[in-house]
Amino acid sequence: MRRLLGTTLFALLALAAPASAEVAHTVAPGESLWSIAAANNLTTRTVAAYNGLAETSTVVAGQTVRVPTTAEGYAALQQAGMAPAPATATATTPTTPTAAPTAATGGYTVQAGDTLTAIAAARGTTVAALAAANGLDPAGLLVAGRSLTIPGGAPAPAAASAPAATSSGSGPGPLGGYTVRPGDSLGQLAAGAGVPAASIAAMNGLDPDGVLLVGTVLKLPTGAPAPPRSSQPAPAPIVPAADPVPTATRLGASDIQSVASTYGVSPSLATAIAWQESGFNNGVVSSANARGVMQVMPGTWDYVERNLAGRTLDPASATDNVQAGVLFLRHLLQETGGDEATAAAAYYQGLQSVRDRGLYDDTQQYVANVQALRSRFGG
Repeated sequence: MRRLLGTTLFALLALAAPASAEVAHTVAPGESLWSIAAANNLTTRTVAAYNGLAETSTVVAGQTVRVPTTAEGYAALQQAGMAPAPATATATTPTTPTAAPTAATGGYTVQAGDTLTAIAAARGTTVAALAAANGLDPAGLLVAGRSLTIPGGAPAPAAASAPAATSSGSGPGPLGGYTVRPGDSLGQLAAGAGVPAASIAAMNGLDPDGVLLVGTVLKLPTGAPAPPRSSQPAPAPIVPAADPVPTATRLGASDIQSVASTYGVSPSLATAIAWQESGFNNGVVSSANARGVMQVMPGTWDYVERNLAGRTLDPASATDNVQAGVLFLRHLLQETGGDEATAAAAYYQGLQSVRDRGLYDDTQQYVANVQALRSRFGG
């Protein structure tokens, strides 16, 4: 009876899901539903339901498992009535002593690089409540394009792809974006973040001895405390004309792997970071003004051009954006003695911050996401 039911669910999904919304994955020796789900930024429950299986089902080498790759693929689950039910605690979703989360007035679409920890922190809720409201494993990974319900009626977080001009500037946030207020100084912001002023200056392409312009959007170390004036209304951000220039171009995994191979960087590592950062979309601009496929900061772009590339990079080229990111990643690998996990952490949090403060919780989740994604790209 269970096998017949599974076959029926599989058939319903085959009708509901467009072919472009999924990929067929051939199970390799040693793989499980969990490892396949983690490698694709999905929960075990989602992959199991998408294939008409129980979460505890065993897959065998050579078996084909269908993996949803877009929001449309996940929508097929909802249309067929098989998406994880929101706000329903399961055996794999721990409950909390707090009151059951209430329905939110709106939703949030997951962006590349998002984590439950970062979204929950930005909205003043808990990871457990956010996970329960969406039928997710609190320790699981997120897939870009999925819609989340924000519990407690909290407003939806700003999308990672929103232009810098739309940043609320309420604090560092998950990507470290902060809009300079009157009275701020580079030294004061650096002291609050616990890193040298020169590090923040280099990260943002600033003169460490210069004066900060009100409205400038800065990237601060991930996880740093909110600056003292972050509770004040943020002025209209200045959108700098610095390179690189975001362009509406999407690359494929093979394009990134090719650049990585050229510079002796693990193709799977570079490609996993690119997917985690932007979903291969060169038009993405973060709230901290990171840009392009590899989410390169203007200061990093300038540093790479001057010290690593040996040539002027085309700021509008998605391929050159990847080259800048890969060269910087290679630099971080050299600085960390080839430790790929630490280099990935430094790519997200900043090398000086990693050395001085260790890995923050969201950095640890970022590294876990990247490591899980590597198997998807041949690593």
